[in-house]
Amino acid sequence: MSLGSKIAWDDTVLPFQLDRSDIRGRVARLDGALDEILSQHDYPPAVERLVAEAALLTALIGPTIKLRWKLSLQVRGDGPARLVATDYYAPAAEGAPGLIRAYASFDADRLDADADPFPQIGHGYFAVLIDQGKGTTPYSGLTPIVGTSLADCAQTYFAQSEQLPTRFALSFDKIDGSWRAGGVMLQKMPGVPPRMTEDGGSGDAGLLSPADLLADEDEFEAWSRANILLESVQADELTGPEIQPTQMLVRLFHEDQPRVFDPHPVQFGCTCSPDRVRQSLSIYSRKDLGHMTTEDGIVTADCQFCGAHYEFDPATLGFEAEEVPGGGA
Repeated sequence: MSLGSKIAWDDTVLPFQLDRSDIRGRVARLDGALDEILSQHDYPPAVERLVAEAALLTALIGPTIKLRWKLSLQVRGDGPARLVATDYYAPAAEGAPGLIRAYASFDADRLDADADPFPQIGHGYFAVLIDQGKGTTPYSGLTPIVGTSLADCAQTYFAQSEQLPTRFALSFDKIDGSWRAGGVMLQKMPGVPPRMTEDGGSGDAGLLSPADLLADEDEFEAWSRANILLESVQADELTGPEIQPTQMLVRLFHEDQPRVFDPHPVQFGCTCSPDRVRQSLSIYSRKDLGHMTTEDGIVTADCQFCGAHYEFDPATLGFEAEEVPGGGA
């Protein structure tokens, strides 16, 4: 079977628990879904790798939340790779796939397309946003860009904002023209309040680290052992296709009694539509829309995630619309 062929564990997230260590986790593999995400754009290699890493983190984090609608990651910096944005949409029904999408914005004139991607973000923030849908107040948590990877930023976010010791191991690359990506997320079950000094936590810039969130020597030992074992994971164990996630978990954590649950499918998906675009433009006045109208008398909009192109009559847009689609007043 070729690497580009669909196999059983492609585009899945497998929840698991280490019963003897009170640690839970996820194994994610993104293959066809990541190919579709990146095929929507013609990104330089450095930007592709940032989007791949962000999408993989989103696939691991999204299903850990009791999510009714959407979880988003946003990475913003003052460097040439100025924005990476991802969305994970909860399954619409039992057994349905979660939907994932991602895009990036960058300054091509400043970007070194073949250099290490992460430093090209510069100074900025890593944000997790959760929107549970209509009638709810969206949540957002921000932490600074720290460490040497987006995974480091995500670990700091969970320690600082959620007070949960968290560790990621990720691998992603383009092989024979197709992307393969895999990762593991470990997370200590909620415990005691964090230990802090006058200077804050023991992490970068006084931020909390996982060690600040462990209750005692036993917890520290169990967490340290799981991290050391995770460091031994190989790229082909993370991405497959020959090695199954269950085989990898048994090899790494057999002494901690890994227990797996039902896997969740994920796929590329975009929720853009003419109605959603109209809604986003409903805040503009007729004068504002006049500045957006082309010489042909239309307002155009392109989805940054999937590239869909929309064209509208300006009379049907904004809070001063004179008509609505379908001929209504």
